[in-house]
Amino acid sequence: MSGDEPWPPSALPPALSRSELEMFQHLVEAEAGIHLSPAKNALVANRLSRRLRELGLTSYAAYHAYVTTRGNEAEKVRMLDSLCTHETSFFREPRHFDLLREHVFPEWAAQAAQGRRPRSIRVWSAGCSTGEEPYSLAMELLEAFPKGSGWSLEIVATDLSTWAVKRAEEGLWSLERARSIPQLLLRKYMLKGVRTQEGLMTAGPELRTFMRFARANLHAPATWPVGPFDIIFCRNVLIYFGAEARARVIQGLLSRLPETGYFFLGHAESLIGITAAARSVSANVYTPRPGPPFPSRE
Repeated sequence: MSGDEPWPPSALPPALSRSELEMFQHLVEAEAGIHLSPAKNALVANRLSRRLRELGLTSYAAYHAYVTTRGNEAEKVRMLDSLCTHETSFFREPRHFDLLREHVFPEWAAQAAQGRRPRSIRVWSAGCSTGEEPYSLAMELLEAFPKGSGWSLEIVATDLSTWAVKRAEEGLWSLERARSIPQLLLRKYMLKGVRTQEGLMTAGPELRTFMRFARANLHAPATWPVGPFDIIFCRNVLIYFGAEARARVIQGLLSRLPETGYFFLGHAESLIGITAAARSVSANVYTPRPGPPFPSRE
């Protein structure tokens, strides 16, 4: 097969050589801070093979040249979309939501009643994937600060993947995803699809009123939403970053929190050895201000 012949639809994708993988390792880390280890060879080949097929290219080197052509920013976005991981669920890592419900929100409500804080809360879901995380946060916020209570609520949900952001903004999922939503919240805030949407559920209008979605690249602070925020969720995202990029992003995220704000990482993530600018208040939860940790949960 010559270099300019498209590979037939029935053909297997071409192999991704070590040198080609290294090309994409450098490109993806430069563009998004994400580190692709050599163990990701098969994943990269599988996820990029569709673009090779659609563009009629016969090698990953040819695709790399196409992506890096000056002015081809749209294809860079498609490439990054292809390589993003979108594993998520409603109320993932439930102890984080327990912490908000049982400690953070009551603390803020008491402070507002004493005139010590405004009746407003801004949340950033940085790495929102297909929306399960920000909609989970929206349900908890409305339970604590219902409509008509005088509180102003805002959730900004962002992701590197344009595809994921679009799915999150649609707020439409398979009913199978409902299993991790508490029944009370499911009945109160989600709508069950009928007719053409049978087997699906969608976020109710009350959740949508204070949510905003956008693409943001954590490796490019110029794309970030304007702070400050009271809560930042950046869970199971930075594990894909190289050490230097991870440290830079964490410093930037912490700078968008006030002293009373809270920063949530995923269960396999920690700030130990990265920064001393935040104090741990619970497992994988930090605040820029000093203070006693919350009681642990068994």
